Amino acid sequence: MSLFSKLKSRLMKTSSKLDEGLEAIVEDGGEESSVSEALVEEVVPTTETPEASEPDVTPDPEPMPEPEPEPEPIPAPEPEPAAPEPAPVPADVPQEVPPTPAKLETPVEAPVEMPAEAPAEIPVEKVVEAPAETVKPGFLGRLLGRKESKTVTRRALDDDMLEQLEELLISADMGVETSMRVTAAMAEGRYGKKLSVEEIKRLMAQEVARIMEPVAKPMPLYTKTPQVVLVVGVNGSGKTTTIGKLASQFKAAGKSVVIAAGDTFRAAAVEQLQVWGERAGVPVLTAPEGSDPASLAFDAMTKAQETGADLLMIDTAGRLQNRADLMEELAKIVRVIRKKDPTAPHNTLLVLDATTGQNAVSQVEIFRNIADVSGLVMTKLDGTAKGGVLVSLADKFGLPIHAIGVGEQIDDLAPFDPEEFAAALTGLEV
Repeated sequence: MSLFSKLKSRLMKTSSKLDEGLEAIVEDGGEESSVSEALVEEVVPTTETPEASEPDVTPDPEPMPEPEPEPEPIPAPEPEPAAPEPAPVPADVPQEVPPTPAKLETPVEAPVEMPAEAPAEIPVEKVVEAPAETVKPGFLGRLLGRKESKTVTRRALDDDMLEQLEELLISADMGVETSMRVTAAMAEGRYGKKLSVEEIKRLMAQEVARIMEPVAKPMPLYTKTPQVVLVVGVNGSGKTTTIGKLASQFKAAGKSVVIAAGDTFRAAAVEQLQVWGERAGVPVLTAPEGSDPASLAFDAMTKAQETGADLLMIDTAGRLQNRADLMEELAKIVRVIRKKDPTAPHNTLLVLDATTGQNAVSQVEIFRNIADVSGLVMTKLDGTAKGGVLVSLADKFGLPIHAIGVGEQIDDLAPFDPEEFAAALTGLEV
């Protein structure tokens, strides 16, 4: 299953809700129009044969009488310009006349026999008419026939419609400012024009991809070792699983990885990391339950330096952004790490849960101030929030989005692709 298929299946709630909302908006004041008219306008300029075939359709019964005139006086007029002078000649010299008519008679007899056997080969005009007639009942003809029977509802893009589109995007957790920016971009150069649901979805996906394009960046790797990656986030955001998947992928890429289980207050988190470490063949450093996580981070850096590890991934306990004491504890971990290496942590990944909706905005603001967040990872895109908040985050903060989680398997943490995400969010096919 491709990433887009997985992503679209996870975002089905989003696309279905957007579909329903867009259909309701377009039907409110929209008008039905035939799809065939637009198709015919596109087909006619590309192929000029239909114009020639239309006048030929009326003389279709005429080809039948064409083989009937056997003498075919029509070819005779061709030599008429030279024939009027030798008109008396055929009477005086009958012997010279037969050779010339013999040549004329042979083509006359050939067309008489040919129409009965293969009438399509005689008139050159028929060869042009035949493909025109076969195209209509063929693929293009059937296609046009199907489209002629279909209609599509279109509505003019006015202020009322733009306001309804803004409300729809806000309900998809895209945020007020971002929703207004997307709808304004959609209306630029198209205000007053009639649009269908499919056309609106494509415009919306185009604008979403445009916003997300600058932030779609993989996690940078540095030559300095060990490269310290600090992973932070609120409770239940998926930090432990994300660390395990990233460690497994880096290990498969040939990197030496060490994991530090910094969530010393939750035994289940340590056990979960140990399971992932066994799967990926990565060592997991632990400390007694309830010990100081900053001390564990310091010891882990020392161990990683001694073993020559390329990457040291440090897990942290989940903490709410409104808990000042817990956020201060995170700040302490950063200070201790920098005593060992002033440039550390080299990457600070904030793992976000899509189900938190616009609450993720406040999480980014506070975690960025405390731990200097360098990149984002979005998980649980199959939740009710539908991932629209990711567009708002990209528009507001511009932080790199390294990866998105679309499942529980190890390959379900994939690099962020803005076009696939926008298509899946709006329910389009790629």
